[in-house]
Amino acid sequence: MFQLTPTVRTLLIINVLIFFLQSQFGPQVTVLGALFPFGSVYFQPWQFVTYMFMHGGFGHLFSNMLGLVFIGASLENVWGPKRFLTYWLICGIGAGVLYQGVRSYELHQMNNARIAFQEEPSGVAFADFYRTYFPESGQSAVSLANMLQRDPTNPEMIASANNAIQSACDMALNSPSAGMLGASGALFGVLFAFGFLFPHEKLIIFPIPIPIKAWLFVALYTAYELYKGIHPVPGDNVAHFAHLGGMLIGFIVLKIWQRNGTHYG
Repeated sequence: MFQLTPTVRTLLIINVLIFFLQSQFGPQVTVLGALFPFGSVYFQPWQFVTYMFMHGGFGHLFSNMLGLVFIGASLENVWGPKRFLTYWLICGIGAGVLYQGVRSYELHQMNNARIAFQEEPSGVAFADFYRTYFPESGQSAVSLANMLQRDPTNPEMIASANNAIQSACDMALNSPSAGMLGASGALFGVLFAFGFLFPHEKLIIFPIPIPIKAWLFVALYTAYELYKGIHPVPGDNVAHFAHLGGMLIGFIVLKIWQRNGTHYG
């Protein structure tokens, strides 16, 4: 019979309460707790912890808490409350750290592309910049790129393009919506641990009503997250590398515990 374990219950309550605060106070809470990139005006060290207790909407909260309740409880029954909470926090913080590394690299590459455009402005370079870093910008970027390509020495056109790229870079770093939030990094660590400890347990991938073994579920999900992280599509705001980071940190923690003979708490 399913049983809501103490730590899972506490985490569930905290996440729901913080989501209520987000819904009441909106951006004021988000800019304090979401994990913003290094160099952002909103970045604070505590965000490596707080981001995992915040969510971008009810659906985001519901899916993460559903995974916590149905998978986390099984692990807490094996490990006990203290070890489960330790694992949850380590995976969440570790996922945040690894995501920051990936995001810092992306922003560094973006800034290099901005500098390269300033040095050699062209319609092609402008289009390439937006296609690479802001594919969701659509027709507005294409129009300006076409105009710049037709009149590549027009100083007003070049200034407009430089301003647009600079504004896009500033938004990527300092927009109130530039922070990452959600318990997914910690949850993916828990998902990995479930597949590690109970590889032959059956899980169902919604909406496919066919149960598969936990180890295969984890393997398929890992491959999916890796593919989506390497091949992003316009409008995809999911932090796939944070998910992978939670799994990687979870694997490291489990191997350390196993080596030290404390694998089961």
